[in-house]
Amino acid sequence: QVQLVESGGGSVQAGGSLRLSCAASGATISSYCTAWFRQAPGKEREGVAAIYTVGGSTYYADSAKGRFTISQDDAKNTLYLQMNSLKPEDTAMYYCAARLTPCGGRPKPQFFPTWGQGTQVTVSS
Repeated sequence: QVQLVESGGGSVQAGGSLRLSCAASGATISSYCTAWFRQAPGKEREGVAAIYTVGGSTYYADSAKGRFTISQDDAKNTLYLQMNSLKPEDTAMYYCAARLTPCGGRPKPQFFPTWGQGTQVTVSS
């Protein structure tokens, strides 16, 4: 069973950048479908980006397209989310998640059994 630990969150001004990391242990992350979710206060947890094990294709929410990039370093067993041109509406707790079975389409939190503890991202205007 894989364990996940996020890092890299922080406070930035609008237009800034952050790179989130999700270090995996206990299993090889390349065997998993992995995703980044976020949850703002009072809102549902939403899928931001995902990497699918079949074909290595990626998914991005409309809000993330053109600004965020998900990537994976198999040698470091780490998942990343590069976030550029950040907006105040990107403020949320960000979580990485993994599932062993293949996935596709928009990632839904109820279908991911393994989660990290989250890292806070705050974007000020």
